[in-house]
Formats: sequence, C-alpha cells, structure tokens
Amino acid sequence: MRLRLAILDDYQSVALDYAPWEQLAADGVEVTVFTQPFRDDVHTVSSLRDFDVVIAMRERTAFSRERLRQLPGLKLLVTTGMANQSIDLQAAEEQGIMVCGTGGSPAAAPELTWALLLAFARSIPFEDRRLRAGRWQSTVGFELAGKTLGVLGLGKIGTRIAAYGQAFGMDVIAWSPNLTDEAALQAGARKVGKDALFRDSDVVSVHVRLSDRSRGVVGEDELRLLGPTGVLVNTARGPLVDEDALVRGLTEGWLGGAALDVYDVEPLPAGHRLLSAPRTVLSPHLGYVTEQSYRQFYGGAFEDVQAWLQGSPIRLLI
Repeated sequence: MRLRLAILDDYQSVALDYAPWEQLAADGVEVTVFTQPFRDDVHTVSSLRDFDVVIAMRERTAFSRERLRQLPGLKLLVTTGMANQSIDLQAAEEQGIMVCGTGGSPAAAPELTWALLLAFARSIPFEDRRLRAGRWQSTVGFELAGKTLGVLGLGKIGTRIAAYGQAFGMDVIAWSPNLTDEAALQAGARKVGKDALFRDSDVVSVHVRLSDRSRGVVGEDELRLLGPTGVLVNTARGPLVDEDALVRGLTEGWLGGAALDVYDVEPLPAGHRLLSAPRTVLSPHLGYVTEQSYRQFYGGAFEDVQAWLQGSPIRLLI
C-alpha cells in the first residue's frame, strides 16, 4: 500500500533541499509539498484528507480536535521542534495519531531578536530605503550601551538575550512567574517584579511560552509603564502581547516603538494595521528561519518518518 506524505507551509520552497526525501520512495511513500497556507478549515481538510503522514512547520497550520477528527486517515503527525501549541495532543492520542517532534537551533531566534533590536535602534530599514532613494543620513539613532534591558522570560532564549545585553554594556533585569533570584543571577540578570521590569527598562524583549496563562501577558498597563521612549521586542508569539493596546500605544505616542517578528494572525494580511503603525521594525516570523535550523527541522522530520516506517518511532510527543 502506497503512503502519502504532506509537507506543509514550505513558504520558501526549500523543504526538499534539506532532507533526502527521495529515499522514502523506496519505502512506497509519495511526498507532496504545500508552499502556500491553507485558506480555512474547509481548504485544510480537503487538501489533507488523503494523506497518511503530515509534517507541520511550527504553528503555521493548526491541528485542533475538530480538524483532526476530519482527517481519519492521518497516522503520523510530525511537528518541527519539540513543542507545538497548535496541535491538540490529547485529541491526536485519542484518535490514534502518533505525534513526533524534531530538534532545533538554539541560536536562530536569539540572533534574530538582537538583529531586530539593532535595526530599530539605528533605523536601518528606514535608512536603507532612504539611501536607495538618494538621501543621506535622515535619522539619529541610540546606543544600547548604558541602557536597561528587560527580559520577560528567562528560559533558553531569554538567557541568550541576557548575555547579548551584557555584551553590549546593558544593565539586564528579568521577570517571569517562576523566576528565582538565583536563576536570574546565574544568567547575569537581576530579578525584579513585573511592573518594575516595564517601568525600569528601556527595552523589553519577550521570551515566554504561549499558553492560556501567558496570553496577553503584555497589556496596556505594561506598555504604558514602558512609556514613550521604551521599545518592545517580540519574537516569541504574537498573542503574548495585546495587539489593540500595542497599536494604540504606537499610534497615540505613549509607547516608544516595537520590533516584531510574530503576530496574532500569520501570515500577516495585506493592509494589516501594524504595517502602517509608526516606529516599528517588522519581520515575517524569521526567528527560526536559518539554514542550520531547517537542516534540523526537515532532517529531523525525515528521521521521524523513517523511524516510524521501521516500527521504531522516535521523539514522541504523546
């Protein structure tokens, strides 16, 4: 019996370059790559109904209980990375769908975070456009040295960001619900309260996991504390920040600026209000989009499928 495998959301059309998918043909597997996001539930289900194996790129396509229920032929679901809030693991287990993950790059997202901050501080995207239009030196930037960096969430990524801040001569403070003084000191930061983090920081960088508890963890109160000279950097997940409050703060001027890689809705629709919001630097969720990261994601997904075909599945999430 021939198996059908779908690789989803390959926006750059590169998935086939990062793993030897052609080897699966010998095992009777037909590989199909989808390079565009699905429009809605109906489009998703109709497109995937005949597939036995699906490889999902992060949270680009969600697999809710209802969506999984409409995919009765699905046997293996692989997500890049070892966590995916967009997959209902309990529903998958109940339906007998095996879910596996992959490794990932620890450096990709922190480096993109710092790139966004530097781009904002020195107005690099704006100056690039002006230079190409024949203008020379249009803005005055600011230095990071001597400023205070607030890290919201001092996990693997947040710890790297704290180290970057120290390397740039910044005072680093941190907060998360379960952070201890000892853990903060070990990362080269000072633990402070949540309000103090936003009140005392020149820049706040968000690095907490999205969950029901953390959704909207950065709201209007926090953004107002950050103030008219403060900068918010978010490369974690869009819904961690109250988008209404963020846009209002930027538009009304009581928030200094924002550097963003993640959004409530992705891909960000044409004409979205953030695209015209002032004092912003935006990137299209590039945090994990590097050659090294893709080798681990797609290479790991290939290994997951091979191991499953051989009856010895690896990196199980359920």
